Amino acid sequence: QVQLVESGGGLVQPGGSLRLSCAASGSTSGIYIYKMGWYRQAPGKQRELVATMTSGAEKTYGDFVKGRFTISSDGRKKTVYLQMDSLNRDDTAVYYCNADLGAVYEPSTRRDYWGQGTQVTVSS
Repeated sequence: QVQLVESGGGLVQPGGSLRLSCAASGSTSGIYIYKMGWYRQAPGKQRELVATMTSGAEKTYGDFVKGRFTISSDGRKKTVYLQMDSLNRDDTAVYYCNADLGAVYEPSTRRDYWGQGTQVTVSS
């Protein structure tokens, strides 16, 4: 079974930076990752897109990012990273890793996986 393991969340001051990571672990041999990235959810609000990237390295960012965040990946480690700079209080949320993946050559097995989430708190 594939699991998504997140790390890097924590408390940071406004204007500061954090780097999140998410690694696919477990039975990862023979899987193909179509898309992988991050969503976030603040209390009382809907989940929203932060950043994703496809197997072809196409990147998509939420409208609020405005150049402050950068998503990257390490294909060998099946890991994605989110570099977050110029953080503000509105960035406070639980950040969830998401992966759209399936067994290689078997598109019928394709589905979404979710990490348990990591808390990001921006406060002075």
